[in-house]
Amino acid sequence: MLLATSQHQPSEKTDRRHIFTTPFRRLTAEALLQHFQTRPTVHYFPVPDVVETARSKIDHILDNQFEFNGERHQLPGSIQWLTNPSNDREWQILLHKFYYAVGLGMAYHETHAPHYAEKWVELTNSWIGTVPRDFLPSDVAGRRIQNWIFAHYYFVSNGQPHCVTPEFYGSFLESLHQQLSYLRDHVTPARNHRTLELCAIFLAAIVFPEFVESSEWLSWSKDELVKNIHSDLLPDGVHCEQSTDYHHLVLKNYLWIKKLALLNQIEMPAEFDLLVKKALEFSLYSHRPDGMIPALSDGDSRCFLDLLQQGYELYGGEDLLYVASRGAQGQPPVSRSKGFPHAGYYVLRSGWGDQTEAYQDERYLIFDCGPLGVGNHGHVDLLSFEAYAYGTPLIMDPGRYTYDESGPVNWRVRFRSTAAHNTVLVDGLNQTRYEWKRNRFKISGPEPERESKAFIHEPGFDYLHGVARSHEYPVVHERKVLFVNREYWVIVDLLRAPESHTYDLLFHLSPPAQDQVSIMVSDNTLAIHSPKLILAQPLIPNVRPSILEGFVSCVYGEKQRAPIVRLTQHDSSTCFLTVLYPYKGDEPFISIETPEPDRGPQALLLGERASAQITITHNGHRYTDELVFTDETTQAFEVPEHASPKHVRVSRTNQEGRLLFRYQA
Repeated sequence: MLLATSQHQPSEKTDRRHIFTTPFRRLTAEALLQHFQTRPTVHYFPVPDVVETARSKIDHILDNQFEFNGERHQLPGSIQWLTNPSNDREWQILLHKFYYAVGLGMAYHETHAPHYAEKWVELTNSWIGTVPRDFLPSDVAGRRIQNWIFAHYYFVSNGQPHCVTPEFYGSFLESLHQQLSYLRDHVTPARNHRTLELCAIFLAAIVFPEFVESSEWLSWSKDELVKNIHSDLLPDGVHCEQSTDYHHLVLKNYLWIKKLALLNQIEMPAEFDLLVKKALEFSLYSHRPDGMIPALSDGDSRCFLDLLQQGYELYGGEDLLYVASRGAQGQPPVSRSKGFPHAGYYVLRSGWGDQTEAYQDERYLIFDCGPLGVGNHGHVDLLSFEAYAYGTPLIMDPGRYTYDESGPVNWRVRFRSTAAHNTVLVDGLNQTRYEWKRNRFKISGPEPERESKAFIHEPGFDYLHGVARSHEYPVVHERKVLFVNREYWVIVDLLRAPESHTYDLLFHLSPPAQDQVSIMVSDNTLAIHSPKLILAQPLIPNVRPSILEGFVSCVYGEKQRAPIVRLTQHDSSTCFLTVLYPYKGDEPFISIETPEPDRGPQALLLGERASAQITITHNGHRYTDELVFTDETTQAFEVPEHASPKHVRVSRTNQEGRLLFRYQA
């Protein structure tokens, strides 16, 4: 066989035959390359990263200009793989993951231009000759192995560029085998990194059955993938790290493993398929009507509708097809709202689009009453939410922005904090202690105690009730969310404490609201106007409204200015009642009254019946919604014996006083 170029290999001619099973040990280097270029028995497919394989990025790489996370660097002709030109470690990690190898393959497949193949050979040879196997964590090796095999699909299995010589290919196979052997012995103990590493080993075992260990790799990785999906996913199908983005990245891995297994007549057990289907269900509901996911916990806001399409192709399900096509095909899900109690995520939707309402115009809210999640990706955001309507997100989770903790502002800490989310900040403190430990900031205190007390889903009305008890301050925060007539939301925040605190109720608006927010006060209502959204509260003298500068990050490494609405009270126990009214067309007028002075929302703090009247004038119509609340421990409404307790009643009358509807939950 042929000479390896790595500085970590012997300098004399190396016999690589030991890495292959018996029939292939006898082949010459030329015959071995021809075999891999022509074999008909192995079936696989590339899974490219859309961002990292964009042609604009790939063409810059031809000139050694590499761009990751919005940061571009010109690297020398002889790449210094062990040196990071960026302050962000993630930049170097992406360099070593080789997503661009797949992009070079795609460009070669489309154009047949030899310089794409030549660049792949050059970069791969350079990496083999420079980088030790244990450089960077195992998950980087797992992703690189996947991308090398996907590039192999274009340059070897479906192409024969002249630069792929027997000498190079022998070196490529030997390095790939070494990386796999190392990874097999150093797989991450748990969670999403382990998942992608197991996927890499499973993929390699299928694509390279000629390797002597492939049979063992295949059996072991299959068994471990089944075990791993049980630890990765909660019983309701949500990924255990509580990140909407990581949930989909893990789901993406499991889906292509399922497809790869089917192509090669490998049967996965029923328990594997069941959990994948549950993960698809969370994906179905967590996608906003614009086709994007919210960036809850660490992650970006992006589109994973292609995974729902893959789910439909693998498992069927007209609801998957419907959401994947945003209402163009299939049948809508039976339920418009859905709870995932183990994860603590609840999604309230107005519908799935029909003859009277466009799919993208539906209202959507996702509420977090769940744990921080395992690992170190959770944000300190209990009882936070994101809201969307009429084609755009209106109140946003701000995302993660960066993992880099250097620089004068620690943006990593800022984006994870309670202050960066749509909940109540108490005395400026995080809900959980978050402090510097072992050269980085980590969540170190006990998580808040949490309780999901109610999730009620009726045809024209939804109701949520969550409770948070932080160990950082002696305040109990209860949040109730009402979705009235699939039209607008009412957020009720009850804060109970034995002594006075500063309460900041925060709403992070979307970037289009920047410099477009105004505060208006009438006799009975405090109203904050922003594009397509009005926030309104009963006028309480000791509530101080303000508009702060904030940021939203939909893509790693990029942040946009976006305003924060802050409503501040100093008190021991208090109640905020906030109407969030999204609109299309003319701006509505909203007023809020408490017809019985001693029965306003503050009465809920005493466990008594409370009421409020919301009058809305919009698009030529005027109507009044009366809300009547009861505390959990009381029964203010007459209900039949043995019936479940009622929390709130909503009734609407028009301007003539005629009752239009009444909902009770």
